[in-house]
Amino acid sequence: MAWFLGLGTAGLVLLVLAFVFDGVLDGVLDGAFGGMVSLPALAGFISMLGFGGAITLGTTGAGPGTATAAGTAAGLGTAWLVVRLSRTLMRDQTAPTLRSADLVGTPGSVVTPIPPGGYGEVLLRAGGQPVKYAARSETAQPLGEEIWVTAALSSTAVEVRAVER
Repeated sequence: MAWFLGLGTAGLVLLVLAFVFDGVLDGVLDGAFGGMVSLPALAGFISMLGFGGAITLGTTGAGPGTATAAGTAAGLGTAWLVVRLSRTLMRDQTAPTLRSADLVGTPGSVVTPIPPGGYGEVLLRAGGQPVKYAARSETAQPLGEEIWVTAALSSTAVEVRAVER
């Protein structure tokens, strides 16, 4: 039982070291396994081998061979889950950063009236969030008018026109 608990504890210590020294220990397993196994997956395997074997040995009264087989199965399952989860997380892509040019064609509404050839403010939905921009228009745009962005003048200002229906 002490061997199994020692393996489980060693796996947990290895997992903590892998998290604390994240970039430093990444290359440790590259030569041994060709980069196919990550350090957290190996730590999970060792830990579950130990604790799974200890649980099997303590609860069933089976011999060390059966406990080792049960611990190995639990360790392989854990390592597989760690690898699958890390691959899934590594493939997770964020949305591209919104650029000023992406605002062209965006509908919105006037929140501060725009005088002819002057500036006012409009409310647009940028990246799914309501954002207020300074706005210029060739014609007067009253409060609440539906507008359409025709050009991005800067990162905080746009040129607009009224929506024609």
